[in-house]
Formats: sequence, C-alpha cells, structure tokens
Amino acid sequence: MKNKKESFLKGVFVLLISQIFIKIIGLVYKLYLTNKEGFGDVGNAIYSSGFQIYALLLTFSSTGVPNAISKLISERLAVEDFKGANKIFKISFITFSIIGGIGSIVLFLGAKTIATKWLQIPEAELSLIALAPSIFFVSIGAVMRGYFNGIQSFSTTAKSQSVEQIFKTIFTIILVELISIGSHTNTTLMAAAANLATTVATISSFSYIYAYYKLKKCQINEKINYLKNYKPMRIRKTIKKIITVAFPISLSSLISSFNKNIDSFTIVRFLKYITSEENAKTQYGILSGKVDSLCSLPFSINIAFVTTLVPNISKMVAVGDFNGVKEKSKMFILISILIGLPITSFMFIFSNEILTLLFPNANDGAELLKWSSISVIFMLVAQTVNAILQGIGKVNIPAIGFGIGMIFKFLCNILLLPIKQIGIFGAIVGNIICNLIALYIGIIVLKKSLDIKFEFKKFVLKPIIIICLFSIFSIVLYNNLKSINLNNMAIILSLAISMIFYIILVFMLRMFRKEEIKVFVGNRNWKK
Repeated sequence: MKNKKESFLKGVFVLLISQIFIKIIGLVYKLYLTNKEGFGDVGNAIYSSGFQIYALLLTFSSTGVPNAISKLISERLAVEDFKGANKIFKISFITFSIIGGIGSIVLFLGAKTIATKWLQIPEAELSLIALAPSIFFVSIGAVMRGYFNGIQSFSTTAKSQSVEQIFKTIFTIILVELISIGSHTNTTLMAAAANLATTVATISSFSYIYAYYKLKKCQINEKINYLKNYKPMRIRKTIKKIITVAFPISLSSLISSFNKNIDSFTIVRFLKYITSEENAKTQYGILSGKVDSLCSLPFSINIAFVTTLVPNISKMVAVGDFNGVKEKSKMFILISILIGLPITSFMFIFSNEILTLLFPNANDGAELLKWSSISVIFMLVAQTVNAILQGIGKVNIPAIGFGIGMIFKFLCNILLLPIKQIGIFGAIVGNIICNLIALYIGIIVLKKSLDIKFEFKKFVLKPIIIICLFSIFSIVLYNNLKSINLNNMAIILSLAISMIFYIILVFMLRMFRKEEIKVFVGNRNWKK
C-alpha cells in the first residue's frame, strides 16, 4: 500500500488536535442548548436520558469495536499478512452491519417502553426514536475507523470524527431553532431535534470515511496481492476471533456506558422521594448536561494517546518487544496522571466561576461540578491502563474492573439518593468509587502481567508537590486578577497562565528523562 502509515508521535498529535477540536465544537452546542430559552436543565434531562440509552445500545455494536479491529489488523500487519488484515476488515464490516441494524430496530420499537417504564421520563420517547437509525451507521463507521487505526492512518479517523462533530453542532442549532419557532419552545420537541442532529451527523461521518476508503481501494488491493505471510482462515473462525476480541473490549465500554445509565434509571426515580419530580429532573439535567459534559472534556486529550496506544502495543507484543511495552506503558500512565491533576484541581477550586462563564443563563450546579471533578483523574488513568491491558491481550480485565465498580455505583445510588442530606451527591460518590475500583484492579493486573514497578517519588510524591504548587498559584493569581475587575477574563487568564506555570513545574522537577522521551517518539534503542 502506497499510503504511508503515520508515525506514533504524528498519530498522537493528529488525534490530539482532532479531539480538542471535537470537544470545543461539541461544547458549542452544549452551551447553546443549556442557555437556550425553554431548554435549560430540564431539556438536558430529556436529551441526556435518551442519549444514554442510545449510547448503551451503541456499545453492543460499536464502542470498543475500533480498538478491537485495530488490534487484530495491526497484529496481522506486524507479520506482513496484508490479505489476512483485509479479510478481518471485510468480515467485521458485514458482522457489525447486522448487529447495528438489530440495535436500531430494538431502539425504534422499544422507545416508548424504555422512556416510560425504565427512565420514567416519557418525554424521552421522541428522542430515542430520532436516535435509532444512527446505531447502524455508527456500527459500520466504527469498523472503518478500526481499520484505518490498524494501518496507522490516524488522520482518517480524526477527520471523520471532526466531520461528525461539525455536522452535529450545525444541525443541532438549526433543527432546535426551527422546532423552537414552530412549537413555541416546546422542550420535548427541542430535545428530540437535538438528538435527530446526532443521527444526521453519524450518517455524514460514515459517508465521509467510506468515500475515502473507496478512493484508496486500488492502493489497498496492491498490498493485498502480497501473499508472503498469508495464513488462510475460515470465515466462521475469523468471525469467532473478531467477536472474541471485540466483545470483551466492548463489554468494558458497555459497563462504563451502563454506569451512566444507572444515573438515568435511578436519579429521577429516587430523588422523587425527597423532592418534586420537576426538581428531580432539573438536578439530573444539571449533572448529565453540564457537569458530566465538563468532566468528560479531559478525555479529548487522553483519548489521542489511548487510540494510538492499543495498535502500537499490540504490534510490539506481536514481535516480542516486551521491554518496550513496559516502558511505554509507564510513560503513558504518567502522562495521564499529569493531564488529569490540573484539570481536577482547577474544576474543584473554580467550579462556580466555570459554570458562570459557560452557562450564564443556567449556572446552577457548582457543588456538583466541584465533587464530580475528583473522578476525572481516576477516569483518565483507568482509561490508559485499560488500553494497555487490551493491547497486551488482557481484554477481560477492564470489563471485570468496571463491572465490580458498577455494582458499588448502583448500591450507592439506591442507598444514598433517597437520603435528604445527601441526595444527588450519592450518584457522585458512586461514580468516584466505581472509577477508583476499576483503576485499582487494572493497576494490580498490569503490574503482575508486565512486572512494572511504579516509583513512589515519580508517580506519587512529585505529582502531589506539583499540583499543590499549581493550586496555590492559580488561587493567588485569580484573586489578583479579579481585584482589578477583569470579570470573566480573570478565570480564563488564570487557567492559561496557571497551565504554563504547571508545564514549567513538570520540567523543573524532571518528570521525564531523555530515555523516556525516546520511548514516546518511538525510538526504543536506548540505554537504561
């Protein structure tokens, strides 16, 4: 294939820029919806409850599939079995077309039951119907992305995701505005219109990546004809292998998605015992629409590393470079810690200022954001650890970790939500515990599997010193900027300047050695 594969560092950079762009564009429509008259927190409750059910069904058909496909394809390419890699792609495409189609039908036919019986938010029915077709298109789109990740053409995946988010934002604003005018700001119809925009966006994204594949098909066929290391495999056996790898990876994502659905199933249901149904919906809307959206922003940075990490580690394992796997794993776990710490700290300290800046017309929820931010660091590191485990073949461990964590999350919700003094904070406690348990199990297995040792000074002591200095600096800086009446600019400047200070601290305390940077850029010819 003449299409050159991208270097690991270039792949990370491309996906990093793409994910940041996607999150910024995605934040635009979130800001628009939350500040939109007639939508607000109640609209977010309807929109999010429908979207979480969609995400749950979507997990069966696509979430985890890109990593699974990229893992299998990169393993074949590592031994130059190009025809075998292409066969995996084609069979995956057909298999997940069927699974995605079934998912769409189930959601469409079951929309009313799910909305009224499961969610106890009848207004979500139209949102679920609007989302149903997208499950099919995301499923087959996920296979395409997995294929391009497997051949290390990460820019193709990045572009398709960017196309999806751009269309989603544009159509969300257009459709919600049209429905708002036509229905006199009917919240239920506006929420359905926002979810319909998701369907339009997924179709657009798939159309883009499929058109690109057709364009490159001649180059792909050239490589397929190279049969040096081709190992014939029956279709049935290939499907079994795909499912064997994809299912455990998807299962961990499924459990993570169901973790969110625990909130959609329980928050309104149990908060009604201590407050009105309308207030219960509002609180769920604040948590799902604003708080969860902000807490998920750090994934835009970390996902760039994780996406490139799985096929890269799989390839290293395939050629027996276990020392490289060990060093790269430590490097990226440390990167995830250093990404998560300042974000957690800043959200915790300035939760009220952040919400006031972003949601001037609906800025409730500062305490929810403050305590939810604690889970960010655990989620990011767990995400990286799970990606490494998938890369080395321990695909069941993430599912086990999140499964155990989910049980505790569910218990926290049903036990703590009905307590008046705790209320919705019970869901936040459950989320923190869930991610902490998943991280702990993942780390234990990883240490045992690769014989990795995490130095206390480097992975605990230095990060604590850095984040303490960062927090003090950001508070002092913000108070000084606020004293000269900069208003909203004070929080923006505080974040920008504090992050520069944070990066300086990372280098001053020598968090990374030259040898580790070589591991990052892909040069493993280094001395210990």
